[in-house]
Amino acid sequence: MLKTLHPVAGALALAIIVTFFLSTILSELFAGPALVAQVKTWIPWGFLLLAPLLALAGFSGFRLARPMRGRLIAAKRRRMPLIALNGIVVLIPSALFLAAKAGAGAFDGWFYAVQAVELVFGAVNIALMGLNMRDGLRMTAKRR
Repeated sequence: MLKTLHPVAGALALAIIVTFFLSTILSELFAGPALVAQVKTWIPWGFLLLAPLLALAGFSGFRLARPMRGRLIAAKRRRMPLIALNGIVVLIPSALFLAAKAGAGAFDGWFYAVQAVELVFGAVNIALMGLNMRDGLRMTAKRR
């Protein structure tokens, strides 16, 4: 069951994060302040789905990796604390700040500065999670 749960939870979590990222970029580039505010308000609500998926992916990944050794598993183990720290310290607080600012219609310098930070750190998390997915797929292919 863990062998199914882990990739499904990880892929869905990555898809949600990519959706947050693309929704932010597209609304900022092509929509007005009302849609930007809506997107920024919806993202924290998405945490209600994202958090359990990340927890499932993390729990199942640690359980699956327990007996494993090797370069790929070591790389995944090194990336996971960075992904979690980035999310907890930068991305979640940024999303909550931006939702509050957008809800108040305060699209000021602070909003755009934090938005830029969120996009940079979001791209880093997407890249790290993508690398973990790639390595997981390679590990699965080696077992076949």
